[in-house]
Amino acid sequence: MKTLDLLNDNIKTLFFKYLFPSISATMVTSIYILADTIMIGKGVGDNAVAGLNIILPMFSLFFGLGYLLGNGGAILMSVSLGMKDYKRAQQYYSTALLLAFLFSVLFTLLFAISFEPLIRLLGVTDTTYEYVSIYGKFLLYGIPFFIFSPFLQIFIRNDGAAKKAMSAVVTGGILNIILDYIFIFNFDWDMAGASLATVIGTFTTFLILCTHLFTKNNTLHFRFSSVSIKRVNAIIVNGLSAFFVEISAGIVIFAFNRQLLIYTGVAGITVYSILSNTAAVVSSLNNGIAQAAQPIISRNFGAGRKSRVQTTMKYGLFSAFTAGAILTITCFLFPNLVIHAFLNPTKEIYEMAMLAIRFYSFAFFTMAGNIFLNTYFQSVLRPKLALLISFLRGFILNLTFLYLLPLVFHVNGIWLTMPLTEVITLLIAFFLLKRLSLAAKNECKTNILNS
Repeated sequence: MKTLDLLNDNIKTLFFKYLFPSISATMVTSIYILADTIMIGKGVGDNAVAGLNIILPMFSLFFGLGYLLGNGGAILMSVSLGMKDYKRAQQYYSTALLLAFLFSVLFTLLFAISFEPLIRLLGVTDTTYEYVSIYGKFLLYGIPFFIFSPFLQIFIRNDGAAKKAMSAVVTGGILNIILDYIFIFNFDWDMAGASLATVIGTFTTFLILCTHLFTKNNTLHFRFSSVSIKRVNAIIVNGLSAFFVEISAGIVIFAFNRQLLIYTGVAGITVYSILSNTAAVVSSLNNGIAQAAQPIISRNFGAGRKSRVQTTMKYGLFSAFTAGAILTITCFLFPNLVIHAFLNPTKEIYEMAMLAIRFYSFAFFTMAGNIFLNTYFQSVLRPKLALLISFLRGFILNLTFLYLLPLVFHVNGIWLTMPLTEVITLLIAFFLLKRLSLAAKNECKTNILNS
C-alpha cells in the first residue's frame, strides 16, 4: 500500500485522501459505544441504558490515555521527520510505546482492585447496579486494547498509512455490531454480551493495526536504546490537550448524571444517554476531520512550509463547519428520529428528549470549530493554547454553566449548558488563533529586519 508524501503531494489531494479514512476510523470508534447503547436500549431496557451511561467515563479514561500518548508522541515524531531529525523521531515513538504499555498494565490493575468503589463514585443506583457491575467486569479485559487502539491509529496515520488505520477500526467496529446483536438477541447475554462484543471488536482492531508494523513501508520501529526519559515530558505536555478532550467527555457525563438525578431522576439520565451518544458521534466526525489535517500540518510545520500549513487549516475548518451545520440542522428538525434510533421511549422520556435534543443540537456547529482548532494548536506545537481550549470546553465553562443555569432554568438549563460552552470557547479559540498569526507575522518582519 503506497504511503503519501506529506511534504510534496498536492495539499487538497492529501487532505481528501486522509479525510475519508480518518473520519471512518474515528466514527467507527464511537460506534463501539453507540452500538452497545442501541442494542441494550432495544434488547435490555431503559435502566440498562442508564447503567451504560454511568460507566462511560471509564471508556473516556482509557481512550484518553491512548490519545494522550498517541497524539503527544506522533505529532512530535512527525514534526521531527519534517525537520529530518530521524533520531529524535525514533525516540518519540519508542518512548511513547513503552509508556502506553506501562499505562495499560497500571490501569488494568487499578481497575481490577478498585472496581466497586469506582462505580459507586460514578453514581450507580440500586436500579442500575447490576447492569453497571456486569458490563464493567467484562470491560476489564479490554483495557490494554482500549489504550493501544487509538495510540496505534494515530502513529500509523502519521506514518502515511491512513487506509490501514481505517480498515482496522472499521473491521473491529463491524464485528462489534454483529456480535452485539448475536450476544444480546440470540444468546440473551444482555450486558455481558454487549461488553464482550466491545472487547472482541477492539482486540480485532488492535491486531489489524499491528500488521502495519511488519510491512515494508513501516517506519515505526521500537528500540529500547531509543527510549528517552527526557522525551517523556514533551510527549505528555503535547498530548495533554487530546487527553483532556477525551477525559472531559467522561467528566461531563459524570457531572450531568449527578445533576439530572437531582432534577429529573433516572429518566433524565436515560435522555442524556441519547444526547451524549449523539454528541460522541458528532465529536468523532469532527475529530476525524481534524485528524485528517494533523499529519499534514505537523510534517510541514516541522519543515517550515507555512503556506502548506495554512492551506491545510483552511480546508479543515471549512469541512468542520460544513459538517457541524448539517448535523445541527438535522438534529433540530428531526429529534424524533434520533430518539427512536436508541430506544423505545416511554411518554415521559420522549417528551423530555424532544426538547433536550433541540436545545443540545446548537452545540454541534461550534463544537466542530473547537475540535479542529484544538488539534491545530497541538499540531503546530502550541500545547498551552490547545490545553486552554480543552479546559474551557471540558471543565471551566461546562461545569460552571451546568451548576448555575439549572438554578434559573431548571432542567432546561442543563440542556443549554453545552451550546453556551461551545460558543464562548469558539470565540476565545479564534481570538487565540488571530494572536498566533499576528505573532508569526511580527516574527517574520523581525527576521527580515535583522537579516
